[in-house]
Amino acid sequence: MIFGGKLFESTTVFHCVEAFFLFSFAAGAVYIVNDLIDIKKDKLHPIKKTRPITSGQITILQAIITAVILGTVSILFSFLLNVRFGSIVLLYFMINIIYSKFLKEVAIVDVFCVSLFFLLRVLAGSVVTGVELSHWIIFMVVLLALFLGFNKRRQEIVLLSETAKSHRGVLKEYHTYFIDQMSAIVTSSIVVVYMLYTVDARTVKVFGTSHLIYTIPFVYYGIFRYLYILHDKCQGEGDPTRILFLDRKTQVNIILWLITCIAVIYFGL
Repeated sequence: MIFGGKLFESTTVFHCVEAFFLFSFAAGAVYIVNDLIDIKKDKLHPIKKTRPITSGQITILQAIITAVILGTVSILFSFLLNVRFGSIVLLYFMINIIYSKFLKEVAIVDVFCVSLFFLLRVLAGSVVTGVELSHWIIFMVVLLALFLGFNKRRQEIVLLSETAKSHRGVLKEYHTYFIDQMSAIVTSSIVVVYMLYTVDARTVKVFGTSHLIYTIPFVYYGIFRYLYILHDKCQGEGDPTRILFLDRKTQVNIILWLITCIAVIYFGL
């Protein structure tokens, strides 16, 4: 909504909030199914073994019922909200099941699947808000997802050490050196693509200003801060959500980036 110029359109915001909750229900159902499939392997993980299903706080039957309810509600109401949105949610379900059963054990393909799931979220947002996606946001979403995915695999290897292979079979195909090389390539691509986006002729024409370049430092800092936390502080287990909630500097950086983007796009500052 921000980059589509529709942040202050109440109807669009309302539909976007609806879509957010419906996709969250869908994601919740998918994660429950994934935890049920991986329950034996997750018992070997120092963090995942404390999850409700793995630790036994929630029974398998309760988990199945919850997944069915969330899945049914999300798919049904997604189609009622928007047929194309519902189709994307259904596709998200189907690909996730295939991923959980097969593709998550195929090196590199597993990370590309994660990128696809992020892209489907953005496509869903585009359909609901009526914002046409530019090739720039597609590039950025895929690159950021690859960045997060590869680094999450790296942290799993570091955290689990010798037991990594028994927890997730695909980890035997990865090595920290290889992942660091992939991460370096993706990191460079992220900052270059974002810089090109801010100075692109279409971007300047649409927003009527070239001042979006002032948001570049926040992107650099966010990437570097994330890598610093993973490599030097060894926090977050590679989970971007945990890092977002635990790291105050990352939170401040994202808020400042958003404020700057809104100021430039909507107020021409």
